[in-house]
Amino acid sequence: MTATSNRSWKIAPSILSADFARLGEEVRACEAAGADWVHVDVMDGSFVPNITIGPLVLEAARRSTSLPMDVHLMIVEPERHLRAFAEAGASVITVHAEACPHLHNTVRMLKHDEPYRSLGIRAGVALNPHTPISALDYVLPDLDLVVVMTVNPGWGAQPYIPRTLRKLEELRERFARLGLTDPPLLEVDGGVKVSNAHEFALADVLVCGSGLFHYPDGTYADAVSGLRRQLATTLT
Repeated sequence: MTATSNRSWKIAPSILSADFARLGEEVRACEAAGADWVHVDVMDGSFVPNITIGPLVLEAARRSTSLPMDVHLMIVEPERHLRAFAEAGASVITVHAEACPHLHNTVRMLKHDEPYRSLGIRAGVALNPHTPISALDYVLPDLDLVVVMTVNPGWGAQPYIPRTLRKLEELRERFARLGLTDPPLLEVDGGVKVSNAHEFALADVLVCGSGLFHYPDGTYADAVSGLRRQLATTLT
């Protein structure tokens, strides 16, 4: 869908696709390439099949960059681990609506409780491809970020599911109906590449994993500039 006004987009490389033997270098290279955030996928082997990284790896990555750390918790009972990730250097913490039996309370903790308030943690909620946006009805005004999963979570390098993009338009309409003066940012996660970036133009933040770290046509900087160039075509 064509954007209708001047906009800017945040590019968030997902370090799930980075070379973990050189993680600090990879994170610094993303910042040098012009990325805006660093996306950190945390998987527990229960909510999703894979197991990835924890607070210690986040803390190490945090030392390598001044960029905001966008931490995506694909884990059950995320409220048990919020403090560890906050203190390890998270800037944004996103939980899954499907993983939180008391979603409102989890969001409230991130927005109002200590140490999250003092640390300036922003609160996000992610929606799996099958999850309707109505799952956010009672928390939407409190959120800083909504993550639309355009693949099923659990592993990288999947092709995106085109019909999930309808949620971006539905969420924009919902923000307008609610009269939100400062609506949450919309993030898309899954299948983003330079070649299809224009499809995600209604989002504010694009997570890009293999599409950046395994970009076949050049450097990380080439990938970031290519993403921005594709998105800019939607403004014409």
